[in-house]
Amino acid sequence: MGSPYFRNIHFKTDDGLTLYARDYPGPGSDAPVVVCLHGLSRNSRDFEDFAPLLQPFHRVIVPDQRGRGRSDSDPQVERYTPQTYIMDTLQLLDALAVDTFSIVGTSMGGLMAMGISALAPSRLTRVVLNDIGPVIAAQGLERIKGSVGSKMQFPDWSAAAEHLAQVNSTAFPHYRSEDWLRFAARACSQHSSEVTLDYDPNITAALSSATSGLQPEDLWALFDTLISTPALLIRGALSDLLDSSCAQDMQRRHGAMEFLEVPGVGHAPMLDESGVSAAIIKFLSLPVVH
Repeated sequence: MGSPYFRNIHFKTDDGLTLYARDYPGPGSDAPVVVCLHGLSRNSRDFEDFAPLLQPFHRVIVPDQRGRGRSDSDPQVERYTPQTYIMDTLQLLDALAVDTFSIVGTSMGGLMAMGISALAPSRLTRVVLNDIGPVIAAQGLERIKGSVGSKMQFPDWSAAAEHLAQVNSTAFPHYRSEDWLRFAARACSQHSSEVTLDYDPNITAALSSATSGLQPEDLWALFDTLISTPALLIRGALSDLLDSSCAQDMQRRHGAMEFLEVPGVGHAPMLDESGVSAAIIKFLSLPVVH
């Protein structure tokens, strides 16, 4: 079997940027759509192994948010907010004539899923929240503020992998050198003689207000819009961003929410851990009960 096939999508936003997405065709033109949304400093390559596993059942659309991967950076850094990314994603789906869809959202992508639920609840079929909730733990937020954008260029791939291991080793304590090189291949790109993290360091501009001005009660209100939507919550057992108490509160408020904790992993599970992708595929393929 050859490499998984996807189309490269380029589209213009209302404010003039050209953004990129991968579009993995499903088994037929009427296949249900799953949208995979990456975290703050990540990009569509995070799902390059996961998306093909969904392809036999779903069409999979994976955007690079502005300032990441192959999407344009934004010269107006104040637009680097989840609200902007939500509108970009909905504009992409409208351009592709996608009406209803499920979301697999990692970290910031999960916050986007909550926002999309509030804006367009009738379009959201199912949602998978990967290591994110309405209460963002202070320890994890401070770690992100201190690491994202702190160092961007490296002389070679080994140096990039070493840096990423230093920053993320507590989240993936079992990773070996080859795992960090693979991690680097997803997070970085080669530019001339240097390897560079694949995001605009200005994406952190909105972090000074944690989640772009949203207070915890606002995030709980967004989460509550998901209560009638089938949901699966994934938590890394070592997560410093999603506390177990918040995960329990989420399950209490959303009585039908399924829950999967991934042992030995922090923020955020890569979805290639044992049994995780199979659980997501099973969840996304369940019939919707109205």
